[in-house]
Amino acid sequence: MRTSAFAAAAVLAGAALTACGSGAGSGSTGGSTGAGGAENAKVAFLMPDLASTRYELADKPLFEAKMKQLCPSCEVIYQNADSDAAKQQQQANSALAQGVKAIVIDPVDSAAAATIVKTAQSQQVPVIAYDRPIPATPADYYISFDNEKIGSLIAQSLVDHLKKENAEGGILQVNGSPTDAAAGLIKKGIHSAVDPSGFKLLAEYDTPDWQPEKAQTWVSGQITQFKDQIVGVVAANDGTGGGSIAAFKAAGVKVPPITGNDAEPAAAQRIIAGDQYNTISKPIKIVAEASANVAWEFIQGKKPAGKTTLYNTPSELFVPEVVTRENIKQVLFDSGIMKAADVCTGEYAKGCEELGIK
Repeated sequence: MRTSAFAAAAVLAGAALTACGSGAGSGSTGGSTGAGGAENAKVAFLMPDLASTRYELADKPLFEAKMKQLCPSCEVIYQNADSDAAKQQQQANSALAQGVKAIVIDPVDSAAAATIVKTAQSQQVPVIAYDRPIPATPADYYISFDNEKIGSLIAQSLVDHLKKENAEGGILQVNGSPTDAAAGLIKKGIHSAVDPSGFKLLAEYDTPDWQPEKAQTWVSGQITQFKDQIVGVVAANDGTGGGSIAAFKAAGVKVPPITGNDAEPAAAQRIIAGDQYNTISKPIKIVAEASANVAWEFIQGKKPAGKTTLYNTPSELFVPEVVTRENIKQVLFDSGIMKAADVCTGEYAKGCEELGIK
């Protein structure tokens, strides 16, 4: 489920959607750098794990590119915690010791990240929660796609498909990490569609660290227990969706409709091949650039105004889009988010030809 850096770079180069900039409000943040001292400022960009390819291949370069455009002399201090909350704490402390003027963080553990927020704010350094919220201690800003909406969209899409196919049976629910507040929001959204659907929820699982292998192991056990009662699987992201698909294939049984989220290139290939039912298009360029815009405003001593509020934090939540085999050409390829040359390779070429992707 990992893609080559070359392929990912090509996908990024084709990204056509642009970010929505955050509106700046009046006032200033504690000890933030004033506009006159913003040059040469440092900003930390702290990502949570390597289980998903997106952070190294998309979020990091897109954020860095936008920051360079906004402030050519600013320095981005990038760190990835590799699913280790203690390591992320150390990385945040190191960034503060290096004098960063803002921290953008996608927390490994949303509860543990409260300590990072408190420490940074005590030093007058604003914290921007990225993709995943920090409920216990409000950050200075939160930027993400609407995670609860993501859950409801992927689940409702699956439920509608199963009803159209007159399916009879139950659903498995493969959630994200139990330490990730965003996963909790996705889980809530999934339940909002599955619970009243009329399909029995056979079992659900919170996947530690979003690890596809752990999702695969759990789903394998459910296949043994429920066999052909399983008519669909709501998986919270493409990694857990891919792990779920692998479980069915390893068991030698038909793969039921399985959801995803993130629109990773490997997920696009699985959708084209008919192995994965849906995913969510949420172009990383949007949140990466919006976060850079907000960080730059804080660095200049401004206080960005949120479009809404979540967990007592000024927030901007973007609306995602469900992708299935029916609209994948339009949403991911015609838009320029992905290129056929990167996805329609080998065994996937025939499927792309059938869908007119070229």
